Amino acid sequence: MSPRSPVAVRTVLPPWLAHALRAQRGPVPWSAVTRGALAAGPLLLVAVLAGRVSLGVVAAIAAMLAGINDRPGSRRAAVRRLGAPALAGAGGMLVGTYVGEHVGAVALTAVLTGLGLFAGGISAIGPVASGAGTQLLVAAAIGAGMPVPEAGWVRALAFVAGAGWLLVLRLALPTPGAMTGDFRFDGERHAVAGVYDAVAALLDATGTEDATARRAALTAALDHAQDALTGPRLRRYASSAAERRLHAQYAAALPLAEAATALAWAGEPVSERAAAGPRRLAAAVRENTSTGPLPAPSRSAPALRALDDALLHAADAFDQGGGTDLHTRRRSARDLLRTAFGAGGREYGPRVALCFGASAAIAQALHHSHWYGQHTHWYWLPATAVFLVKPDLGPLVSRVLCRAAGTVLGALLFAGFAAVLPRPEGLIALVAVCGALVPVSTRHFAAQTAVVTVLVLSLVMVGGEPQASVSRIAETLLACALVLIVGHLPMPGERGGQVRARLAAATSAAHAYLTHVLYGSDDRAARWTLRREAYRTLAEARTAIALAAHELPALARHTEGTDEVAAVLERLVDTTTACAVHLDDTGRLDPAHRAQLADLLGELDVRREGVGLTTSVSVLPLAVR
Repeated sequence: MSPRSPVAVRTVLPPWLAHALRAQRGPVPWSAVTRGALAAGPLLLVAVLAGRVSLGVVAAIAAMLAGINDRPGSRRAAVRRLGAPALAGAGGMLVGTYVGEHVGAVALTAVLTGLGLFAGGISAIGPVASGAGTQLLVAAAIGAGMPVPEAGWVRALAFVAGAGWLLVLRLALPTPGAMTGDFRFDGERHAVAGVYDAVAALLDATGTEDATARRAALTAALDHAQDALTGPRLRRYASSAAERRLHAQYAAALPLAEAATALAWAGEPVSERAAAGPRRLAAAVRENTSTGPLPAPSRSAPALRALDDALLHAADAFDQGGGTDLHTRRRSARDLLRTAFGAGGREYGPRVALCFGASAAIAQALHHSHWYGQHTHWYWLPATAVFLVKPDLGPLVSRVLCRAAGTVLGALLFAGFAAVLPRPEGLIALVAVCGALVPVSTRHFAAQTAVVTVLVLSLVMVGGEPQASVSRIAETLLACALVLIVGHLPMPGERGGQVRARLAAATSAAHAYLTHVLYGSDDRAARWTLRREAYRTLAEARTAIALAAHELPALARHTEGTDEVAAVLERLVDTTTACAVHLDDTGRLDPAHRAQLADLLGELDVRREGVGLTTSVSVLPLAVR
């Protein structure tokens, strides 16, 4: 009898564990590494030389927090991404300092709990608001607990100065290898060129299994470019020729993206010649040069004719270089408040408030019982809870595992460094090294936690406190246990509120886009704006669903079936785009288009009802035009 052939055994990890082990990939962001090295460490050195060590510690903490938010993108977008959280952190530092100095433990806990409720609610608005909420709470805890002799307003100014220094570096330093033309817009050029590359990649994948993923990548590229170009400005419109040219190049990519999406929806492969034009446009944007002759694709189908027309329009736009419309829909203050007090904010706000308030109460009790000894650093516990309770940093159990592992590793590393490094110069150098590592460590929460732990422990020791690695580990593990308990407690409102809120927004945007295509005028600019909104909200819903799916089964079950709703919405928006291109070419819908829309609307109603979203969207008569 022949021996049995070996059978490969494949271990499938549960989603919550697989997410904890997953790390992002990509090139090293050398420009961000340089800024990190020039931020916290030099600030601390200047403060030590000036004899204002405590203010230097506050400024370095602010620079570290800003470094965590220092992501790829344009300088204009960085003003909002770094500036808004910094201002919120300064406000938290001011409030925390004065409350910590003038009220008792019970009142302090109540105030911090209220701040947690507010910060949790606004975090549902978006990534920038979430970063602002995080820094508000972390700075409030530090202001209330860190023994700093300066007044609260001085600490707040130091916090703004620390984050502002990193922002100045972000605005002033050129990106390595991006010196073509005006380097102030290197982030915008890279983002816009990425859109044309994504269009070419989608055309290459048309008719293959990769088309869906490439279409999602195109949406991400468009979102990134739109964000890069729509940062805060003193003037209403682009003020330089270089910026107006980039706006025109971005706008010219929208009809190309529309035609490529329609071709991917049709599922018929296209020739390599079709993708050559977008790739040449990408190179022209990246190198700030003219397009040269563009190869024209075949005009044998409506979507191919739309692609050819879009290439001609792009070539003209590149030559003219004028344009201001970025096809964005601005959200009013009422829209922002509705989001903050909506299902997502109501689900997130009370949980953040309970975690932050309970951690502050426990820390206060341990502090007043002298569990910490003679030195005061109770703020570590609530500050740790803030990062653990944030859902945009990953699923709950993944955050807890990574935070615990990262803190243990970071505390042990610091204990070794503290034993051999001279003080304070060795610790200042360690702060500079950690600042440089922060942009790289953001690829994995455990690595980020380890780097931040070493950095903060170095700052605390420079500030005059003794080495406290063991107590940091104990406080972090206590915060992990607290957040795990609170994260599974029943709370007012429906579980999965953030996911359902994102799905509702995506459904509304898809409905508005479909309505415009079937009933709207020939205003293509308005159509592209609605199309961008539909795909952007759909991508946000997909992200929220993916995070929820990687929770423990007790939490993940509350959002089961929402991924199917998102998939149907995705097909509906793609079909709407194909219909728009077909209507431009022929002036009427084919029976196949109407049947596809009817099927998708019916399936969407069924799927939505299955997950508790019962509002019907199949209200459009399809026998139009």
